Amino acid sequence: MRLEDAQKILKRPYVTERTFDQIEKENKLCFLVDDKVSKTQIASAIQALYEVKVDAVNTSRTIRGKKAFVRLTEAGKAAELATKLGLV
Repeated sequence: MRLEDAQKILKRPYVTERTFDQIEKENKLCFLVDDKVSKTQIASAIQALYEVKVDAVNTSRTIRGKKAFVRLTEAGKAAELATKLGLV
């Protein structure tokens, strides 16, 4: 996947108290994503942009848009990526 396409899919990281706990306990990050993308496209975008392996993607639609909860394969990678993104 090209980086330009990946950047269009992922709008921005989404952080609340709940998602912050998921970073530490469940190795998950949350992103607001484009409404029309699939879970496999989200996983490909995360892997292309941040060079990490994605284990699973869960999505939900809210008033703020579509959210993707991304669980990473390697333990502790979510906290490391959150630090790189300036979320922690």
